[in-house]
Amino acid sequence: MQTIALVAQKGGTGKTTLALSLAVAAETNGLSTLIIDLDPQASACKWGDRRQAETPSIIDAQPSRLQQALAKAEQAGFQLVIVDTPARIEQAAAEAARVADLVIVPTKPSIYDLETLQTSLDLIHGRSQRPPVVVINAAPPQGSRHEQTVEAIRGMGLAVCPASLGYRVAFEYAAQLGKSAAEYEPGGKAADEIDAVYTSIRQLLDTSTGQNKQKKGKVHEQATESR
Repeated sequence: MQTIALVAQKGGTGKTTLALSLAVAAETNGLSTLIIDLDPQASACKWGDRRQAETPSIIDAQPSRLQQALAKAEQAGFQLVIVDTPARIEQAAAEAARVADLVIVPTKPSIYDLETLQTSLDLIHGRSQRPPVVVINAAPPQGSRHEQTVEAIRGMGLAVCPASLGYRVAFEYAAQLGKSAAEYEPGGKAADEIDAVYTSIRQLLDTSTGQNKQKKGKVHEQATESR
């Protein structure tokens, strides 16, 4: 089982939208997927209440119970777990970063988001198993702001997902119906963007979990040799 955590201490960055989009994409690609909603506002759970499809599965949990929720998810046979964290609740972000194979930090291309990005990174630092990756959300279709945002984030020493989500009304309309934008408008630009982001995240996740297995293997070998 692989685990993704979406972390951002600023509200309105699109964590839940990205979590739901990735979960639906994963299910479409044959992965049994669970969303764990740590947000007291329960936005992901409410989306699930509006949804007619049975997948992806969604549960809510307290940050202090996240480890137990993940253990039960693995026992139930889920292949991918996506943890959606709330803004401004440090315990949730810290716990999610600690257990995740990959931490995603969504951000919008605005000065306010970039100024608070460091706060999220401070919570993640020393807890995540590998450096986080930033996904740009609500990117404008024209102008140079997207490129400037990428340059600014890389200037902080962070990796930026090569694919991004644009500012699309399809995301809002889809959420009202309990769907992802890819389901709401299968041939639209939002669907193409979700597919590109999902593909990039899958590659990063597979690389991350592969590296973690190698590290665990080396630790086991060293422990065996020392006996």
